[in-house]
Parts: sequence; C-alpha cells; structure tokens
Amino acid sequence: MHGERPKILVVDDDFAMAQTVAEGLETHGFSSTALADAERAVEAIDAGGHDALVTDLRIPGSDGLTLLARSRQGSPEVPVIVMTAFSEVATAVESIRRGAYHYLTKPFQIAELALFLRRALDEAALRREARTLRTALGSSLEGLIGDSSSMRALFDLVRRAADSSAPVLLLGETGTGKGLVARALHAESHRAAERFVVVNCAAIPEALLESELFGHVRGAFTGASADRAGLFEQADRGTLFLDEIGEMPLHLQAKLLHVLETGTLRRVGSNRECQVDVRIVAATHRDLRARVESGAFREDLLYRLDVIAIEIPPLREHIEDMPRLIEHFLALTRARNPKSELVRIAPAALDVLSAYSWPGNVRELEHLLERLAVLCRSESAALEDLPAHVVSRAAAPVALNFGDTVLPIRELQRRYASWALQRFGGAKMATCEALGIDSKTLSKWLGADSGTKGGG
Repeated sequence: MHGERPKILVVDDDFAMAQTVAEGLETHGFSSTALADAERAVEAIDAGGHDALVTDLRIPGSDGLTLLARSRQGSPEVPVIVMTAFSEVATAVESIRRGAYHYLTKPFQIAELALFLRRALDEAALRREARTLRTALGSSLEGLIGDSSSMRALFDLVRRAADSSAPVLLLGETGTGKGLVARALHAESHRAAERFVVVNCAAIPEALLESELFGHVRGAFTGASADRAGLFEQADRGTLFLDEIGEMPLHLQAKLLHVLETGTLRRVGSNRECQVDVRIVAATHRDLRARVESGAFREDLLYRLDVIAIEIPPLREHIEDMPRLIEHFLALTRARNPKSELVRIAPAALDVLSAYSWPGNVRELEHLLERLAVLCRSESAALEDLPAHVVSRAAAPVALNFGDTVLPIRELQRRYASWALQRFGGAKMATCEALGIDSKTLSKWLGADSGTKGGG
C-alpha cells in the first residue's frame, strides 16, 4: 500500500454523501478522496495511487459497473466495494460477479465499510506476498514447495486438472496443505482473475451454514433484514473451496448436489432459481466411503465430487523437501517476527527433524519454526532448541551388529547409551528423554564413557 494510511477513492453521485463517507473513513485510519462525477473518477482510476475504490452504482455520465470494469482492467489487485440503494441489489450482485469485493446497501455504518476495506486490503497484501515468495523461492505452483518425486507428481496433476471445470476432491491427512493445493488449482486456471472463496464446513454452525452458502432473502428468518448473496454467488465465475466437506450436514449435501447437477441454487426463503458458474474444490481428511457406509455422507454426492481426486502426500513421504520447506517458512516467520535472530537450523537439529514422523505434517513444521523464531536467541537453532517430544520420537531404532560374541548386559547398556548420546549431538537431556531414563541412570550406563560433552 502507499504509505501508512491506505488511500481510498470514494465516488458517489451525491458529493455530500461522498464527502461524508470519505470523512468517516478518515476517522478509521484511511486517507480518502471524494468525487462525484464519472470523468474525474475515470481519470483518478487510470492515474492509480489508491489502494481501494468505493463507488456508488449511479454516477452521472457512467455507472458503478463501468468504473468497476475500468478499475479491474487497469489495477486488478485494487479491491472495489459497491454502495447501492436497496432497489438496486440485483445490480449490486452482478457487481460481485464482475469482481467487486463486496456491496453495502444504504444506509450503512462507516465502521462496517471500514471493516470490509481492511479485510479486502489484507487479502490483497497476502496475494502480493505469496507472489513475491513464489518468485524468490522458485516454487512451481502458488504456495507449494518441493522437488521430491511425489511433489513433482502432485504439481503435474494440479496443472492438468486446473483448467477443467470438473469438481476436484482433495484427500490427505490434516496439515498436508489441502488449502494451498486448492489455491494453486484456482491460480493455474482460467478463473484466476475471479474470486477464490473459502468455507470451512466444520467451522460454521449448522443453522448458519445454509444461509452462508446459498444466501437468503429479506424476512427468511429472524434477523434477515435484507437480501444477502451466499458464497456460491460471491464465487460466481471463480472457485469455491469447501474445506472439511465430510462434516457437511446431510440436508445441505442434497442442496449442494442440486447445484453441481443443475448450476442453479435457491436462496433461503426464495422461490426463484439463480444461475451460478462455480468451480468446486472440496477437501477432507475423512474416509468419505466409510462415511457413506455409515449413512453420514450421500453416495451420489461423493460420485459428483470425486471426478478428479488428488491425494496430497504426508510430509514423512517427501522428507527430502525439508530444507526447502524450512527455508520457505523461516522467510515467512522472519517477516512476522522482525526481531528474531533465527536464520538457519543446525545440521544436528535438521537430522532430528528429518527423522521425525510429523503427524501434523507441513502445518506442524510451520508452527515449530514459528516457535523457534520467537524463542531462539541465536542465528542457528541447535538440537537443544527443539521440543523434547520431537527429539524423543525422532530417535532411530537400534541397529547394532553383535557378531558371534555374546555381550554382558552392562556392555550393551554402555554401547547403546554412548550411541544414543552421539545420535543427539551430546545433549544429555534429549538423550534421557529418548531412552526414558533420568540423568543419573544415563551416567551409570555410560560408565567410563560419561565424559562425552554435556548439554541439553
């Protein structure tokens, strides 16, 4: 953004209204410019220099949709929010289809507009950051990192599936990056200039999920004071990512199936069908076939979603990508924690991270590196900086060659303890954690070899 205060261009046919909105936004930390005619608005849009556009649908000499198109053509990253009278809601919905971030019906609270502006600007900043990181790290696809054979196969499958409008079902353990793959599918598709809309089916209460997905009309239920477009309509011509699809209630599965089969939906409380063009990407860590057998998931919906299935490998199956993943996440975490001294992971610590099974997958790695960035007091994270549970679970199985000699138990204990201590770089605390013994027992087992360097 330009400077510390985001610059907002406000256009309304009523200049007093434009000024009121602009002045209100000033009190919320924005720098605003008010305009009331189309010619000056077009000049300002073409000149750029603003971070967001707020426009009324009715502008003398033009209209809000024309200004939206002009803005999208010249500066597609600049979010646009439309102001409209209640009687123009249908046109406002059309503006969403053409790329507007949101619309507000008059009268509205300035605080509400400020909230949506902040969200829009934050999302635009994240998209810019993702592109910058992708360029810096040479990633093949948006947000996806890896050179292993399994990741290259994933990249190839994503590229081949991206431009199809067929539904995609993403499968994989929690934390493998299903959301990133969904974004990559959108970014590589012909829909990339349109919206990518996300909904977590497990995070929204069942009573609200239907309205959230399909929208509602005024008076449909208590609190429905105005018509509202659902996420399907907001994602029109773009992509809708249905995360945790396995948790969707059965009655909503039927409505989703109807949209997939007909391309139409009906808002809650409405008798009118609405046409939508949405690419569906769904994700789950559940066994959907088992859910079908238990009666929790519709078999016909599974067939409709499972047109293109993409299995995302767990981190333990492409552990060779660990160095690049660490580089990627360290760059992100240093940006969030500019006072952090952490630059690298020491070789002994990297060995332990590579031996760990990563039940939480890439997400667990990201969180661990965030922890290290906050807590480490040096440029290099050493073995003793790693969490004890990671070090203990990463201990490799014993592989001792006994030959033909039968060794006394004491000698076995000494050799094994010495090997384990060396495996953990001389860190006694980590070694004790892995062996399940205390430091006194470790010293006893080591005997004459207990002079190995301490630490931990």
